[in-house]
Amino acid sequence: METTGNTILITGGGSGIGRGLAEAFHASGNKVIIAGRREGALQETVQKSPGMEYLVFDQADPGQLGDFAAGLKRRFPNLNVLINNAGIQRVEDLTSGEVADAEATLQTNLLGPIRITAALVRQLMSRPQGAILNISSTLAMVPAALLPSYCASKAAIHSYTQSLRYQLRDSTVQVIEIMPPWVQTELQGNRGMNPKAMPLNDYISETMAVLRHHPGVMEIVSDRAKPMRYAERGDYDSFFSKYNEGWAASQER
Repeated sequence: METTGNTILITGGGSGIGRGLAEAFHASGNKVIIAGRREGALQETVQKSPGMEYLVFDQADPGQLGDFAAGLKRRFPNLNVLINNAGIQRVEDLTSGEVADAEATLQTNLLGPIRITAALVRQLMSRPQGAILNISSTLAMVPAALLPSYCASKAAIHSYTQSLRYQLRDSTVQVIEIMPPWVQTELQGNRGMNPKAMPLNDYISETMAVLRHHPGVMEIVSDRAKPMRYAERGDYDSFFSKYNEGWAASQER
């Protein structure tokens, strides 16, 4: 993927990794459009990056997709890059008998990206150089047991991305999976800023460097993410238990 001269849509671009990527791509000479549910966060982001634009859109609501996609294509006919970043994360008690959080998570984190991709894929295929970047997580590979639906949604995105890449292998669209480690963002509320997590600016800088220096990359896995990404190559059961014991303890602080 070329890192300049694109027209890029980034979902969830008003905060966290989405905002970091939006600012980095904007600074690199791309036309960036961010989308999300919270107009205030979107406005704050574009105000700090003149020339960036935003659209209010809740990807968990399939009823909004038709008008959103049509307006996007009309206003930005050169759109050639989609970054599926928006997501939610909720702690769940699987013994409660409740599924509302699970349903909301899968609507946003899995069905949302699938629907947006389906709505825009032909537009992206019509451009000389297109790209779809899906943000998964190392939790797709080693789940945090207190975040069951979030981890399941990211595992599904990992699988979906591989299928999408194969189906688009003869097209002009490159498919890239970005697999972050634990990064300091607002996704987990105040606990998301834990000093043990990777600073957001460091993560964005590392990710952009990989894209610049390895334009044909299919999967971006930071050094911090590699132990979890490749955990299945070792003693997975032990790794899983130790990870979840440590994760649960960190959430109690």
